[in-house]
Amino acid sequence: MSDDIDPALVAVLTQLWRARTETPERAWSLAKLAKQSGLPMSALRRQLTGLADAGFVEVTRSEDGAGIARLSAEGEAFCRALFGDGVR
Repeated sequence: MSDDIDPALVAVLTQLWRARTETPERAWSLAKLAKQSGLPMSALRRQLTGLADAGFVEVTRSEDGAGIARLSAEGEAFCRALFGDGVR
């Protein structure tokens, strides 16, 4: 990957792809994604907002601020092109 790509974005995409390959039937909680990507929740939410605006991620938030995220079909195709069939 290019050095110009935000490492936080790569971390989030990597974990979303990992979630998709490990548990395709379930979305991961935002808390789990933050922990797995090594990002503070605020940074994770910023990345997810951009990815959702681009159509790569579907995010569902509850009233208490918790939520879940998963790759959209477009996001899956993008990550498959980036990472292949598995996270390295």
